[in-house]
Amino acid sequence: MRLLLVEDDDRVAAALSAVLGKHGFDVRHARSGEEAIQALLPGEGPAYDCVLLDLGLPDQDGFEVCSRIRRRTATPVIMVTARADVRSRIHGLNLGADDYVVKPYDTGELLARIHAVSRRPPLRPQGAPGQLTGGTDVTGADQSPRGGPGPQENAKLLLGPVTIELSTRRVTVEGALIALTRKEFDLLSLLAKRPGVVFRREQIISEVWRTAWEGTGRTLEVHVASLRSKLRTPAMIETVRGVGYRLVVPVG
Repeated sequence: MRLLLVEDDDRVAAALSAVLGKHGFDVRHARSGEEAIQALLPGEGPAYDCVLLDLGLPDQDGFEVCSRIRRRTATPVIMVTARADVRSRIHGLNLGADDYVVKPYDTGELLARIHAVSRRPPLRPQGAPGQLTGGTDVTGADQSPRGGPGPQENAKLLLGPVTIELSTRRVTVEGALIALTRKEFDLLSLLAKRPGVVFRREQIISEVWRTAWEGTGRTLEVHVASLRSKLRTPAMIETVRGVGYRLVVPVG
């Protein structure tokens, strides 16, 4: 795999590049946001499989870099930063980051997350006519499996003010289209297919993130918080303490 590491601290970059190199990764180091953008331009060599993006860059904020990357390419982006607050996590995911890792982190965790995002199907970048958001923002992008969607994938789920179109991955609230990240849509559709049923956290992580890694639980909480905000009905996704989550269809 070819990775672009965006990190202004040369010592951190050297240590991480060495570790990634031992695991078979081809790493290019960019020290600034502008250098990262230039590295992702067409004609700058083979495409990258993943971008590891630090937020504290010398020339511009990493959130802005993520937004610029997402407008140009569908390459998976993992934010790797010391900013641990929930608002920063949600903001990063909403900008199109595929994942968010807080420093200090376990190397095994980072490797697992890199492999996880690289297995996801490629998406179209933002901004093309007739498309909605790209990168991880895939509301409106068709990601049906090869061979065509099955009956369930063609379904339209009506849940009070919320309508979910599984085949087109479109979600509307009272008729207004909302932009969801890839994982937000996967999480919402999983719960919505069986409203009222409690899904264990482990089950959600397994089906949506395709992993059994326990640390993903924090990422799940961030995605749930973001979904509640975007759906404008926080009570629609109910926390079942000590177990998991379930979707409750509003009445009236």
